[in-house]
Amino acid sequence: MWQERIEVAAPYNFSRALERLALDPLSHVDVEQQQITVPLYIRDIPVAVSVQSIGTKDSPCFLVTAAHSPLKEEILTRISHIFQWDTPLTPIHAHFLKTELKPLFIKHEGTPLILEFDLYFCLMKCLIHQQLNLKFAYRLTERFVKTFGREIDGIWFYPRPEDIAALNYDELKKLQFSGRKAEYIIDTSKLIAAGKIKLDELAKASDEEITKTLLQIRGIGPWTVQNFLLFGLGRPNLFPKADIGLQRALQQLLHLNEKPSTEQMEAISKKWEPYLSYASLYLWRSIE
Repeated sequence: MWQERIEVAAPYNFSRALERLALDPLSHVDVEQQQITVPLYIRDIPVAVSVQSIGTKDSPCFLVTAAHSPLKEEILTRISHIFQWDTPLTPIHAHFLKTELKPLFIKHEGTPLILEFDLYFCLMKCLIHQQLNLKFAYRLTERFVKTFGREIDGIWFYPRPEDIAALNYDELKKLQFSGRKAEYIIDTSKLIAAGKIKLDELAKASDEEITKTLLQIRGIGPWTVQNFLLFGLGRPNLFPKADIGLQRALQQLLHLNEKPSTEQMEAISKKWEPYLSYASLYLWRSIE
């Protein structure tokens, strides 16, 4: 077992991040201890990594603890990327103080964009969450993981592509997946398991190249791609205009009688570039 102390540029509000992560029933969060245990696959080895805040928003510092010493550098690189410790939030915060999102950025100052822990599972989660309300989507995702994933010392590790590729559609339909969604999830997993879609290589491509590749897969539309880019890869300039939560948040913020149109969202979000992903995050936080 090893432990590493990591200092991060302020502001960084881990409490706010944990609040959002705790919404997911699969998250192993201890709010009182300001700690989360992250299930990672490093070289196909399941590794549980503890991340604990021992600092404050204005003086952020973390303890990262895990086993598997030979994998230490890879684990630290992945954890740093997931928690976006190399992305200073000060210029982003300053940018939004000049926009109508100023109240949200003051209230949620230092809230980082936390990425999904696994690229494959991020894509699966996006597919599961398509066109579902958040509560049922979390429940369905939890069933998916607890049926086909694995539990190690109380931590749930996500299923791998080859696990899901080997299923038949009825096995997912038993969990209340629609027939179409079962097909999308299993067929996409088959492409990944067979090496026809290589997510680690795709992650190095541009937003446009990734979008072009993923949209060719049956069942994957613009909303799914945008959420994969945002929460899987941490791309900074994503604003999924078709997202009902974002529409609701904007309606509430701007005191509109009805949800804004795509054209309205396009127009108002122009001034938020090149940090649209943070606008999305803070708008979601405002209604969660």
